[in-house]
Parts: sequence; C-alpha cells; structure tokens
Amino acid sequence: MEGIDKSFPGVHALSDCRFDLYAGEVHALVGENGAGKSTLMKILAGIYAKDAGRILRSGREVEIPSPRAAQQLGISMIHQELNLMPHLTVAQNIFIGREPRRKIKFLLDENEINARTRDVLDRLHLQLDPRTKVADLTVARQQMVEIAKALSFNAEVLIMDEPTAALTDTEIDELFHIIGQLRQNGVGIVYISHRLEELKRISDRITVMRDGRYIDTVATADVQIERIISMMVGRTIYETSPEIPENGDQEVVLEVRSLNRGRALQDISFTLKRGEILGFAGLMGAGRTEVARAIFGADTVDSGEIYVKGKIAHIHSPGDAVKYSIGYLSEDRKRYGLTLSMDVETNIVLAAFKRYLGPLGVVNSSKTRVTADQYVDSLSIKTPSLQQKARNLSGGNQQKVVIAKWLTADTDILIFDEPTRGIDVGAKSEIYRLLNDLAHQGKAIIMISSELPEILRMSHRIIVMCEGRITGELDCAEATQEKIMTYATQRGGVIQTEPTTTGDTEFGTK
Repeated sequence: MEGIDKSFPGVHALSDCRFDLYAGEVHALVGENGAGKSTLMKILAGIYAKDAGRILRSGREVEIPSPRAAQQLGISMIHQELNLMPHLTVAQNIFIGREPRRKIKFLLDENEINARTRDVLDRLHLQLDPRTKVADLTVARQQMVEIAKALSFNAEVLIMDEPTAALTDTEIDELFHIIGQLRQNGVGIVYISHRLEELKRISDRITVMRDGRYIDTVATADVQIERIISMMVGRTIYETSPEIPENGDQEVVLEVRSLNRGRALQDISFTLKRGEILGFAGLMGAGRTEVARAIFGADTVDSGEIYVKGKIAHIHSPGDAVKYSIGYLSEDRKRYGLTLSMDVETNIVLAAFKRYLGPLGVVNSSKTRVTADQYVDSLSIKTPSLQQKARNLSGGNQQKVVIAKWLTADTDILIFDEPTRGIDVGAKSEIYRLLNDLAHQGKAIIMISSELPEILRMSHRIIVMCEGRITGELDCAEATQEKIMTYATQRGGVIQTEPTTTGDTEFGTK
C-alpha cells in the first residue's frame, strides 16, 4: 500500500500512508485509537474506498472495490467484533452464501458442507464439530471459526484486528499456535493489537501509525517496547508507574450482603468506601461482571441485600440503580453504554434527559449543548463536533463519552467493567488519570479488570473471585500478581493444584 489517503466528513483519517507485507510473516500494526490502523486495513479488505494512493498485490496494481473483491485476491479480515451468526452451525457460518447444493437446487447439501468444513478444520488441526452451533462456542473458538472461514477462501493475506482482546492466556496460546501454522504455510498476517507485550512474542515487524500518518516500520527483534510507545504517542508514557490515589475516607457508601444468584453468584459480601477504587480481579467466568449487573439491577438476584449510604436499596432495574446514584460502564460499551447512531451531545445527556425537558416536553438544546461542551472539554474528548455520531469516535473517546453520561447523571458510585479494553496506551493513561480525579472528588469506584498490572496500579483494595465466590481480599500494600492468581484459582477457599495423595491444600481467605 502506497500513498493511501482517506477522508470522512469532518475527519482526515489517513494521509500518505504506506504498509507492506511478506508471505509467511506476522506484521504488527500499532497506534493509538484514532491513529488510522483499522481504516487502513478496511481499505485493504475492500470495506472502504481509498481517496488516493495505490495497492499492489504480488507486484501488480489492483483495485479493491468490495470485500468480495478482496477475498478473490486472497485477502480476508477478522474484525474485533466477530461477524458470525450464533444460531447457525460452524459449517453453515464458514460456507454462508457458498453452500453446495443437491440436484434439486433449492436444497442444501448439509453432508457436503460438513465434509468441506472438516477439511478446513483439519488443516488448522482444530478439534471442532462442524455441526456445533456457534452460540455454544467460547469466544476463542468462535475466532478459530473466523480463521477457518478466511482459509476457506484460500486467503494468503489475513488481517486480525485485536484478536486477543477477549481471550484468556490459555486461549491466546492456542491462537498463537494457529498463527504459527499459518505462517509456516506462507500466509501473511497483519496483526493489530494494543497489547504491546504480545508483539515481541508473535510478530516479525512492527509498523507504527499516529494521527492518520505512517511513522516507521521496525524489526521486532531490534526494538524495545518503550520505543514503540514513544513513536505511538509522540511523548513518553510511564506505563508502570503506580497511580493509587490517596484515600483517607472511611465512609461506607455501598455495602453488599450475601448476594446470591444461582451458581453465578454465591454469598457475595463486600463494602465500598467514599473516594475508594475497589478492584475486582479473577479469571474469565469468575462472576465479576455478574456482581456488577446484580448491583445495577440488570440481573435479578435470588437473595441478598444492597445498602447505599447505610440504607437498604431496593434495586430491581437499572432505573432504580440510577435513582440510588449508581452508574455502570459495561465492558461492551458499544452494545450497552452508547447509542451509536446518536450524536455525542445526546449520548452525554441521555442518563439525565428529564433534567433537560421543558414544560411541554421539549428538549432545551441550549442546556444540553452547554453540558456536553463542558464534559468534552474537561474529559478531553476528541470529536470534530458535538453532532458527530458516537460510532465514529475512537474506542478511548467512546469510553469517555460513557463516563461523561454518568457524570451528567451525578452518580456517586461508578462501576467500571474493563474500562481500558480495546484502548491504546495513551488513552489508557488518560482513563487512569480520570479515575484518580473522580476518586479525589469523592466518587466511589468499583473497577473490574482482567489486566493484573492495571488492578495493582489503580486499586486501594482488591477483591478476587473464582467461580462465583469471593476467594480473597488484598490491601494495595500487600497485593502482588502471584497472590491475586493464587486466590483467582481457588474454589470455595481451596487452592486448585494437581491431585495428590493428601488432597487439596486448604487456604484461608480474608
């Protein structure tokens, strides 16, 4: 790709960008949110049309007007939000629109579809039943289906956008093994990721973009992560510095007592203080998000009590939670946190909309504009205007709009579920600063995160969960990654170890 330009209304997304890829290499593409990585790759995948520049495939200049044209050139893209139909089988998803048919043309040949899928899965050494419904697969397995679908088009160029964002360490190992096989078979892989520590492990070269421009391409073996970060953001960011805000306040603003919901939540009890950041750690499926949804009234509980500022709170819906001054920033901000088709201004005032209605139910647009302007300025939300659609913002700025929404609603208790997932290193630093500022203002914060350095960096106290139970609580002064993982692999207070003749080891919890 040479001299690629692309503009959208109000945004010059790409300016004179370039990128190249060799057969059998993993070429990482990195940059802050809004740097233009995904836009550049969507041009290569035929999703967007370039305004200028040229694309060469095996030395021959080509035009790529559509995703189908890209597939015919052997180029496939696996998006961060997987494009699979959960109600269909693995085989049906892989060959959707290309199904072999029986002699009677309107009948599909399911046996042939399954046989062809088995061939593709065997090439990847994947133990998957072609007849399994996609809805029954883990996110990691669904990603493998996407890879298999790409290979069914005989892809020689495979673009992976944030492939490990929702995977566990074990699932990441499995994905990297598959990538290694593809590399050996001569497939060129473009690897977009914000997890910089992965790059040393998986990539051959790294290209850095910033503000829609090409910065540099370097050999992975020859560069330090600190140098990559510096090129990405154009400034030095001290990723490992501790940022735990001071907290001398002992006022308990939220107390959860014996919360139960089937096997998902079992006897959950904890307190949250004013001005405190309480970290929730644990492996995938530990029940952390279920705790947040129960407190926010999104899920019904079987038993238990929630107290807000010493008084019992009757929370049966998110609307009830807002009345008790509780806000919830979901890990899936696009699905649950934002109305993507609406503009920035509307999203910011949405949780407190009644406040902006006149006597006849007419929205006072001057008031909404003043409020939105205030938060765009104070949270440094990068947007061409208040009328920009939320879907067109970068991930970090979308997250800030969700935060602004709950600040507009004047909530005192904020639950952040994976607040920096899919966000680049520069935006992470801004989110961390914002959390600190909120804590200093007296907001009480629950922060759920799968990144242990983030939990250790930001929390006053850390609650660790495993399989629906709280298995440990740690003060920031005593917490380490090793201690957190010890608690995170317990079930009901028992450390999970290899079976021995003397049984499992008992482990007390705080």
